[in-house]
Amino acid sequence: MAALALRRYTQAGLPASAQTLPAAIAFTLLPHLQPVIAAVRRRLINSVSQSKPTILVTGGAGYIGSHAVLALQQAGYPVVVLDNLIYGHRALVTDVLKVELIEGDTSDRPLLDQLFASRAFGAVMHFAAYTYVGESMSAPDKYYRNNVVGTLTLLEAMQAAGVNQLVFSSTCATYGTPQVLPLTEDHPQKPINPYGLTKLMVEQMLADFDRAYGLRSVSFRYFNAAGADPEGRSGEDHDPETHLIPLALHTALGRREAIYIFGTDYPTPDGTCIRDYIHVSDLADAHVLGLEYLLAGGQTDQFNLGNGSGFSVRQVLKTAQRISGKAFAIVERDRRPGDPPILVGSSAKASRILNWQPRYGDLDTIVSHAWQWHQQRHG
Repeated sequence: MAALALRRYTQAGLPASAQTLPAAIAFTLLPHLQPVIAAVRRRLINSVSQSKPTILVTGGAGYIGSHAVLALQQAGYPVVVLDNLIYGHRALVTDVLKVELIEGDTSDRPLLDQLFASRAFGAVMHFAAYTYVGESMSAPDKYYRNNVVGTLTLLEAMQAAGVNQLVFSSTCATYGTPQVLPLTEDHPQKPINPYGLTKLMVEQMLADFDRAYGLRSVSFRYFNAAGADPEGRSGEDHDPETHLIPLALHTALGRREAIYIFGTDYPTPDGTCIRDYIHVSDLADAHVLGLEYLLAGGQTDQFNLGNGSGFSVRQVLKTAQRISGKAFAIVERDRRPGDPPILVGSSAKASRILNWQPRYGDLDTIVSHAWQWHQQRHG
């Protein structure tokens, strides 16, 4: 074989200096090795292109979920959105995010089974929840059915399909009335409304599914998502709207006659309540970091997200007036029952373990990005 290889190699007309036995054997075998080399090359290309798994985002047509989709896309993850569109926006997914939209509910087990069977998801980000505290008091069945039963159905479908990583958008409402501030993750969880209780029940389910089935999760607890995508692609568009910053900007745009301050005699520097606001894009970044923590083998855990100091109602309204250039009407009213003077959370654990650092922590930036989006949407 060696003599034959050397003869063929010599006949190829290559320089005599290169006519060695090892080179001749390699030259002879090269045609037979080419299919193997091509197969290895395809595998390498596929491994690079598929290094980021596809992520299922439930509630991805909503405010926070859509920003999570943008953050996932920025990080290179393919995304599929599952949303029942009761509060979400179809055009946001199809025209802005430009990802696949599956219209459906997390309580629809046949749909979930079909979805997991037809696609290879690496993990799930779960935002599909009802979030109105007042409504949860008057219609608790709606909240238990969607937030608890819907999540249980999702977890069962994930477990059956072998998808064992979930990032859960929880809430600081699981803590109830603060005993110490800022809130840390070991603060007692004693929710005071059905909304907070449904989120706490999901956190308990996640702990149980980890112990029983190895389904690992990260839960993020936070108070007030605010702001909008800096590029103006998505923003806060609830119906009904209950959050302070968008209500203030609606007033600046003339869509409301006035904005109300409920209580000016709290034990705070300006007498109004202080709340923890977090830019929605920073919140989305944290969810991606939580996902990557799980993909790297991280264990089930919970993290608070916040700025640690908070802003007062009066600070927010003055900032909204200054940013918008509109001296809109502010009406002072009596306190509402059940409003704590201060609600702020510590994100030290998220910073330490996930290396999360807010990019847009100042109030001016939060309000400016929101104002830019509301002008574009409603101006």
